[in-house]
Amino acid sequence: MWKELKGIFAPINTPFVNEEASVEFMRQNVRRYAKTALAGYLAIGSNGENKCLTDDEKLSILQVVLEEKAEKQIVMAGAGDESTRLTIAFAKRAVSLGVDYISVVTPSYFKKSLTDDALIGYYTDIAEALPVPVLIYNAPGFTGVTLSAKVIETLAKHPNVAGMKDTSTDGIGKYLLAAAGTPFQVLSGTINTLLIGLVLGAKGGVVSLANAYPEPCCELFEKFRKGDLEGARKIHFNLFRLNNFVSGKFGVAGVKYASEVAGYHGGSPRLPVLPLKDTDKKLIRDAIHAAGL
Repeated sequence: MWKELKGIFAPINTPFVNEEASVEFMRQNVRRYAKTALAGYLAIGSNGENKCLTDDEKLSILQVVLEEKAEKQIVMAGAGDESTRLTIAFAKRAVSLGVDYISVVTPSYFKKSLTDDALIGYYTDIAEALPVPVLIYNAPGFTGVTLSAKVIETLAKHPNVAGMKDTSTDGIGKYLLAAAGTPFQVLSGTINTLLIGLVLGAKGGVVSLANAYPEPCCELFEKFRKGDLEGARKIHFNLFRLNNFVSGKFGVAGVKYASEVAGYHGGSPRLPVLPLKDTDKKLIRDAIHAAGL
């Protein structure tokens, strides 16, 4: 049986220096994250700029995360090419390093052909090819593909499909309902739906704001876990407002800059995504100050 996913996971950034992935800066970041209450990490996911990295860069980053994480922290490795064959090939290389889960984003290029049956087949084939459990990554804001409840209802019954990360704005409830009665674990993919998801039965969240401010994200989860719904609600509104000025407005560039403000290595995103303008950075700093962080 797979390791339980419970708590807050950071979808960690990949620091770049002059367009080169910095293994040393990643090492320093993870050493600091390892001292927090984070339950683990999604490495080389969307915030890790997966689609902008070579396979060798991805594996180097994964190796550092596995070396520096705290003993109890879980590592999910981001994967997902446009073919089943390529996705399995990379996932097997990641598994050989010792990751706990493979998180697989939907393919998207031929989205008109990605029927429910095609997507069920995609995840089933991957799950049956790997010795570690698979997590589904539903990211319609990036891919333009939204998984149906039917797909989740079917895949939730597969013994090696352990759960999903959902970054849609309004789908987490339907996915939790579709998976009801199975061991399938649903994680919110944004701080904006984290508390709502927890109330409905989600196990936790993979939230970009945890890159910069893991402590308040973990505090929200702990307050909810202990039954302090009012305390969790107050933190939720504070982080929700902040997130709108970070990931919500500026995407990965905003997350990386907020991480820098918090003392982590962020840097600019890899081109063609542009670094933030000074006026944008000020907006983020002002939002951080308003949040009391």
